[in-house]
Amino acid sequence: MKTLSTKEQQQRKIRMQPGFLAALDQSGGSTPKALAAYGLTDKAWSNEEEMFTRVHEMRVRIITTPCFNGDRILGAILFEGTMDRDIQGQPSADYLWNVKRVVPILKVDKGLAAEADGVQLMKPMPDLAALLKKANTKRIFGTKMRSVIGQANAKGVTAVVRQQFEIGAQIIAAGLVPIIEPEVDIHCPDKAQAEALLKAAIAKELDALPTGQLVMLKLTLPEQNDLYLDFTKHPKVLKVVALSGGYSLEEADNRLRKNRGIVASFSRALVEGLSAQQSDAEFDAVMDSGIQSIYEASTFKS
Repeated sequence: MKTLSTKEQQQRKIRMQPGFLAALDQSGGSTPKALAAYGLTDKAWSNEEEMFTRVHEMRVRIITTPCFNGDRILGAILFEGTMDRDIQGQPSADYLWNVKRVVPILKVDKGLAAEADGVQLMKPMPDLAALLKKANTKRIFGTKMRSVIGQANAKGVTAVVRQQFEIGAQIIAAGLVPIIEPEVDIHCPDKAQAEALLKAAIAKELDALPTGQLVMLKLTLPEQNDLYLDFTKHPKVLKVVALSGGYSLEEADNRLRKNRGIVASFSRALVEGLSAQQSDAEFDAVMDSGIQSIYEASTFKS
């Protein structure tokens, strides 16, 4: 019987096992906000390097919590700075897989461009080839990149999806599985219409993908339940995951339960209620409760 490679084991885990993706990839401008929610003000650091050290300490505390493991969590999306650092003496991605059996995924985008045609494309990524090469040496499985749709503008939505799949092709060529994330802003005034445009644009790009190539999709929880059900059965889609997008954990879970085949990839909702001031026992209890609620919403559908 053929022994599966690490990447084959990781792909099988994501495809077959119940669970969800933990999004631990806040970076740049969102880092102070994430630390503030965790109970750390800017008095806790004096420069950017110290700020990123504080956020790494927060992520290490989350990842090393006993309840954070591959039983309920399929993969974790990391910021580049997390990938470049160690957890308990191992490179972060190795620790995630070797110790926790959680698949490591890397955020690769450099943030959002200015809004045009009701959307925000991704900023240029001139160093992407070098980053993908580094990701492979660090034993990363896949990548994530985010654009934002703010209005139901057909031209804008098409541009977002086209850019996502064009960069996705480069990521696939490097031997990684891209997470395509065209987020529809939850405050979009015509959200349902934007989601209908998005679905059509994604379907077109998926059909054009060469046979054998795989992507994952990370999408805002839609106004119409099961809108993306077809994608969960598509031969070129490894997994469809949902972002929390600013919804509370309760609201995100409620919406997720109504969408079959889709699992969570929450960030803010995942760390809701965690605080630097909590004892380890308190921290673990809040973490375990959050993981369980997200796991159940990902696994048991209403």
